[in-house]
Formats: sequence, structure tokens, C-alpha cells
Amino acid sequence: MSVDPSRVLVVAATKVEAAYVPEHLELVLTGIGKVEAATVTAAAIARSRPELVLNVGTAGALSPGLTGVFLPSTVVNHDYSADAVRALGHDAVDEIEIAGGDGTVLATGDLFVTDPAVRDALAQRAHLVDMEGFAVARAAQLAGVPCRLVKIVSDAADDSALEWSAVVDACARLIGHWVRDEIG
Repeated sequence: MSVDPSRVLVVAATKVEAAYVPEHLELVLTGIGKVEAATVTAAAIARSRPELVLNVGTAGALSPGLTGVFLPSTVVNHDYSADAVRALGHDAVDEIEIAGGDGTVLATGDLFVTDPAVRDALAQRAHLVDMEGFAVARAAQLAGVPCRLVKIVSDAADDSALEWSAVVDACARLIGHWVRDEIG
């Protein structure tokens, strides 16, 4: 990826997820969930006018065997009633294509997924689940700024998600390495 590191805005939900992002990069912490991610990201884009928004963080795997770092090509807003909104005659954006991704689909919602039944339902349309990716991508899209999503699997979107605190540091280290190698 060829981009001036001084023009990259790194966006993460929590300090622990971004603990190893190189210090010379601009970093904004949004807090957890779509509303926080959208509003904080939009304000940061307006303030710094980056050439790239890079959303980094953890995600739950929706299918067995998914591990490591992913660069989603599509992000969907999984807990938004887009079809109902469209039926009322309004536009509804519930899916965004991300250039340069690896073909995976990320589902974003305000639900912290720990229920295997919910996970299995989401697996019908996505590979991974998080709580901020769609909101960050939408804020970037509306501002006309390219966005990349970098997600590392932290759990299996079941009760193992409750052990997130025990695995997040190792995940953050891998994210930090990815950012250092790809951005500088």
C-alpha cells in the first residue's frame, strides 16, 4: 500500500486494540459501538483530512477455522432494518464495498455476539463480526476518503468472546506489526 504515513488516520475502538500502532501515526479512539465510531471518526476526518482511514481492531469469527488478520472487502450493517426502511420509500445503506480487500465480509452491529445461534445466523452473510467497522467505513465514504479495514480474529463469536480481555494484547501486537509493515 503506497500512502504517506502522515496522511493516514488510524481508527480503533479501544486503547488496548491500538496499543502497538506506531506512535508516529495519527490515532483516534472511538469507543465501542456504531454511534461512537461514526461520530468520532467523522469529527477526526473533518479535523485532519486524511488520505486514508485505517480501521484496526478485533473481530469474532463466524465460521470455524478462521484465524489471523483479515482485510474485509465488504462490510454490512447487520442490525439495521434496511429492507423495512426501503419499503417505506427511503434510501438505506447497509453494505459498503472496500477496495483492496481480501474477499471477506465483515458484519458490524451493536450486539456483542456471544450466542452461537446469532453467530450461525450471521455466518449466512459474513465471515467476521465486529461493532465499529461499518460505521467507520460509512463516515469515510461520506467524507470521500478511502478506507481500509484490518481485523484480527479474537474469538469464535460465542462465549469465548467473554475472554476478549485475555487475548486482546496478542491481537494488538499482530495488528501493530501489520500496520508497521504496510503503512510504515
